[in-house]
Parts: sequence; C-alpha cells; structure tokens
Amino acid sequence: MNNELLAMLEYIEQERGISKEKLVEALEGAITQALLSATKKNMNQSLNLPSEVTARLDLKTGQVHAIGLLTVVDSFPNNEQITIEKARTKYPDVQVGDKVEWEVTPQNFGRIVASTARQTIQQKLSLVEKSIARNEYKDKVGELVSGVVKRVEAGAIIVDLQKAEGIIQVKEKVPGETYLIGERINALLKGVAKEDSKGPNLILTRASADFVKKLFEREVTEIHDGVVEVAGIAREPGIRTKIAVRSNDPRVDPVGACVGMRGMRVRNITNELGNERVDIIRYDENIKTYAANALHPAKLEGIEQDDEHRMLTIRVDQENSRLAFGKKTQNLRLAQKLIGWNITLDIEGNAEQSFEEKKAECIGQLTELLSIAQDKAELLVNNGYLNLDGLKTAGMKDIAAIEGMDEATLAAIAAALEKSENGTGSAE
Repeated sequence: MNNELLAMLEYIEQERGISKEKLVEALEGAITQALLSATKKNMNQSLNLPSEVTARLDLKTGQVHAIGLLTVVDSFPNNEQITIEKARTKYPDVQVGDKVEWEVTPQNFGRIVASTARQTIQQKLSLVEKSIARNEYKDKVGELVSGVVKRVEAGAIIVDLQKAEGIIQVKEKVPGETYLIGERINALLKGVAKEDSKGPNLILTRASADFVKKLFEREVTEIHDGVVEVAGIAREPGIRTKIAVRSNDPRVDPVGACVGMRGMRVRNITNELGNERVDIIRYDENIKTYAANALHPAKLEGIEQDDEHRMLTIRVDQENSRLAFGKKTQNLRLAQKLIGWNITLDIEGNAEQSFEEKKAECIGQLTELLSIAQDKAELLVNNGYLNLDGLKTAGMKDIAAIEGMDEATLAAIAAALEKSENGTGSAE
C-alpha cells in the first residue's frame, strides 16, 4: 500500500496537474475519516485508538501514521490518555492535564488504510480535481473547449477535458448529431456548476448561437483580430444559422473574409456543425438594406418602415415569396431574429386574393384552430407563423419569445398543437 500511495501521488500530479501538497492534504483527511469511522463502529477496542486521531503521510517512505491527541495523567492511562513519565520523553515540560500528540498507529493499520480508506481517497481526490478545475475554467466561460466523448448518460454527453469533466445536456446538443465514445468534440463552455453539485462541473453547449460565433472567431483571422466584427447572429441548431458581419477596414470584404478562399473557412464551420446551413449576411446601418440582406436569396420589390412598432412591411412577388418565407417560414423567422424587427410580407401579383385578404384569412384560421384571441393570432402571422405546420416546426420556445404573448394564449396554442399531433385536429 505504501508504494501504491506514492505512485498515485506522482501519477496524479503529473497527469492531472494537481499539486502534491493538495493531494497529501486530501489523503490525510481521507484516512483520518476512515479511522474515525472505525472508532464509531466500536472497533477502537481492537485498534486501541483514541477518539481524537489524525493520519499523517510520510512522503519519503510512504508510511501512514496515526497520531492521537492524548491527555497527560499520573498513572493508569486508557486509550485517551498517556502517563506523564512517557510523555516527558518527547515533551520535557509537559504537565498533568495537558494534551499531546502521540503516535498510536495500530499493527493492523495497513488493512484499515487499504480496505476502508481507498474509496474515500478517490472521492477526496475527485473533489480536489473539481475545485482546481472550477478555478481554472471559471474565467474561460464563453470560450471554445475541446475534449473526448467519455460516456453517454440518459442522452447527455460526458466529455473528458483532461483536467475536468464537462457535460452536454440533451437540450444543448445539436438535433440529429450522434457522438461516439472516444470521438473528439468541440463545445462552448456555457458555465461552471456550483461547488456542491454532483457530476461533471463544466456545463457545455453545441446548440447556442454563441458556439457558431466562436467558431467564426477561430476560423476567420480578421474576426479574431477585430478587423471584421460579428454584428448579429440567429440560429436554429442543426438546421440553419444567419450571421451578420461588418468590416472596420474599407479594404476588407467582411463576407468574403468569412467565406474564405474557395469557401474553405465557412466549409470548416459547416463541417463542425454537421452540415448545418450557414448564411453570411452583410450588416448595414440602414434597416431596410439590412433586412434585404437578411432575407437573401429572395429579391424584394419594396420595404415600408414603421419605426414606432419596429415593423417592416416588405413587398415581394409570388416567385420570391417562397424564398422569403423559406422552408416552413424558417428564412423569415431567422431574418426577424437577426435584425430585431418584425417583418410582414406583402405578396404582390396575386389577382385572386390581395395580401391583406390572405393575411386576414390566416388570422381567422389560426384564431379558430387555436382558440385564441384575434390580436394574438395576428401576432403569430406578423411573425411568420401562418399555419399549424409552421408553429409545430418552431416549437413553443420560439412562440413564447414573441413579444405580446401571454400565458393563457401560450397554453391554448400548446393544447392545440398537441391535439393536432395526436391526429384529432387539422392543419391548414
């Protein structure tokens, strides 16, 4: 056991970066707890241990010694006491009633250390590792980290970061991605768990928009150096991201810098994201120009701006309306998130039905299908949700983020979507 302890100290100090002093402190505390546990279980009679006892580790020999705190008496000592005659061989000035430290290591102490303390030692070392990792990573929140997939627990990914363990919860994973044990994985450090929390203490994410932003900072030298800035980003994980960029140097094209030669830079990012589509948008101070860029590849016929309500009414023809909406209104939703304005599409060239008539029809259908107030249905339509299919694709989290929605309306929408999923409703 002596050699094992010394070998363990050397290994963990070199491989895990934990100082030997911290390890010794943890080991001594663990063995002390083992001794106290043995005492509480009425084993002290066979071990001859006092109630106050601590463990000390000799780093030269690897020997573990039990040190008891004994009371000095004249004669007839018990396990808690020591005679003054014996005590004065080490402490010449000691008096009766004083307390002194004295080695009380029992003959079978090695068995106690080996059988009782081993598990506690590992637990203590784990706590030390967590504390050190917490201090090391607390200033790295918001940065990219890289590790290896260690295991999967209830859908969550446990990542080995060498000096610490991180966890990617199910909601922080990219939908559709699969992970193999031993595979290298990149993620964003979202936060550090509380000191008394169980399990991995680093919270990781691959689903946030900031993860994509950090990938661009890593791949695009101009962003890392501050020549190009990320002005905004909107993401639906695993499906599509829109990122707006601008240049602080008129000689540098921000979009071209992000795309890279032959598309290499953006390709590296999309590969990391499992081929998630990434649209790189040129930012513009003019909200109309910015909106037009955000709705690319749709070509717009005109834009009306309502500053008071932060609303844009955009005219498009029939051919470009599908491009503006995108698959399941995805392009429109991401464009609205990116620019921070609500967008209403006015579809021109429809002889059979005007835009206002089509909008009113959608509002009426959602009002009836969802059993909600007409003004709430209009909010949904103004945000690009024209039918149940669009609402299902978005999910309740995005719907709840719409300004003006209340709890009662959200509950009604959730109930209607659930009813539709169960096949008892219809989707227009």
